Amino acid sequence: MANLTRRGFIAATAAAGAMRVVPGVLTKPQGRYVLKLVYDKSLGMMRAVERLVP
Repeated sequence: MANLTRRGFIAATAAAGAMRVVPGVLTKPQGRYVLKLVYDKSLGMMRAVERLVP
């Protein structure tokens, strides 16, 4: 076992916790995506519009 001081132990624990939490927070959006079909007159056809709703 490494010779850790109290401050080093707290820093190592915080770093390990951050490694587990940060990727999940970055990949999960805070809202949800809503897909809507709209008629685009310039294209003359339906078009899918996706937007993030909080």
